[in-house]
Amino acid sequence: MPLAIEAPPLHTLTVAGRDERFPVYRVFCVGRNYAAHAREMGKDPDREPPFFFMKPAAAVVDAASPTSVPYPTRTKNYHHEIELVVAIGRGGSDIPVAQALDHVYGYAVGLDMTRRDLQLDARDKGRPWEFGKSFALSAPIGSLHRAQDIGHPSAAAITLAVNGQPRQSSDIAKLIWSVSECVAYLSEYEALQPGDLIMTGTPEGVNAVVAGDLMRGEVQGLGTIEVRVTS
Repeated sequence: MPLAIEAPPLHTLTVAGRDERFPVYRVFCVGRNYAAHAREMGKDPDREPPFFFMKPAAAVVDAASPTSVPYPTRTKNYHHEIELVVAIGRGGSDIPVAQALDHVYGYAVGLDMTRRDLQLDARDKGRPWEFGKSFALSAPIGSLHRAQDIGHPSAAAITLAVNGQPRQSSDIAKLIWSVSECVAYLSEYEALQPGDLIMTGTPEGVNAVVAGDLMRGEVQGLGTIEVRVTS
């Protein structure tokens, strides 16, 4: 089939211990899914229905090995958010919670990098968050670990340090909405597809980074990622 222009690149992630790569279709992100982070953002942590925003596939950076991301334009407040990432291997709509994990291909550790000043300005004006959240190279993600190899983690330490100094520390057991609940709820509104990613939210301790900073994030059992901010 002839194309009118050159096809956009396919974005993929490393699969731990495998030669094949995971193709990324869409990236869904859960907002304020840890109570302590909701509080630090000035919001009520009550267990209301989850809400989602999206990043483009072009946001994804393969961080299976140490990598870097540029300090983005139009911001003076560039924040790190460490997260558990869920990769969907089998699509579906209206997925029951009890069957949701059957649709999960695997898990990884990732960063939802955020132009916080742009996000908050948009929020305060009642506008979409895209310029604060949905920009290129804003989602470094480590190797995907297949669920058939590691199971489905429900409790694991999640941490982030900047230049060796601890910034974020929690446990994925503190997710307000669990992985299975996020998958099921999202599938009520949008048919999930193989290749979709779900970034499940960040714990408290989000803060700014500047050019030269080295971020080291970890979810216990899923390895670490090292991402340096460049100018």
